[in-house]
Amino acid sequence: MAKLLWKIPLWFFIITVGWVLVLRFVPVFVTPLMVIRYFEPNHSSKSTLTKKWVPIQKISPKIVTAVVASEDDLFLEHQGFSFKDIEKAYQSNKRGKRLRGGSTISQQTAKNVFTSGARTWIRKGFESYFTVLIELLWGKERIMEVYLNVVEFGNGVYGVEAASQNYFHKSAQKVNTFEAALMAAVLPNPGRYSIKNPGPYMRKRQAQIVQLMWNVGNVDFDKKSR
Repeated sequence: MAKLLWKIPLWFFIITVGWVLVLRFVPVFVTPLMVIRYFEPNHSSKSTLTKKWVPIQKISPKIVTAVVASEDDLFLEHQGFSFKDIEKAYQSNKRGKRLRGGSTISQQTAKNVFTSGARTWIRKGFESYFTVLIELLWGKERIMEVYLNVVEFGNGVYGVEAASQNYFHKSAQKVNTFEAALMAAVLPNPGRYSIKNPGPYMRKRQAQIVQLMWNVGNVDFDKKSR
C-alpha cells in the first residue's frame, strides 16, 4: 500500500509534465473551461463555440501590448507570480474596494488550460503547479500565444482571431491600437462587459489601456530570451 501511495505523485508528475510538454508544440483547441461554459444551462452560446487558433506571428503586436499593459505589466519580468500585484490585490480587497485579483497572465493561462476554473483552494493549487511548469517548459512567448488563443472575449467567443473576426470583421493581425485596447478591456469579465456594445465603463477603460500601452511599448520576447 505504501509503495502504491508513493507511485501516485510520481505518476502525476510524469503525466502532467508530459501533458505540458505536448502542449508546448500542439495548438490548444479546447479547454475544460470551454466545455463547462458550453454546457451551462443558462449560457446564451450553448449551441455555438467560436474559436480559431492562430500562431503568435499572426497576432497584432498591439494586442500583445494591450493585454500586458492591462493585465500583467510585469509579464516579462516575473517567473509566473507577481507578488507585487498580489499585495496590491490584498490591500485593495482589505479596504473593501471592488474585488480585484492578483493573477498574472501565466496563472490565467494555467487556469484556463489545465483546470475547471472552480473557485476553490484545490483549483488554486493546481493552477500554481501548472504555472510553474509552463514557465519552465514553455517560456513567455508560448504562454502568451496560448493565452491569446484560449481566453474568452464574449459568450462562446474564444481567442483573439475569433474575437477580431466576430467584432471587427478583420483578422487579429490587422487589429489597431484602439481595437486592441477594447479587447483587453473586456478580459476581466467578458460575461458582463461587451466589445460589440461597449458602455461608458468600457470606453473609459479602453482609453486608460491606450495610455498604458504607450508606457509599456513593444513587448520584446527575444529580449527576454537573451
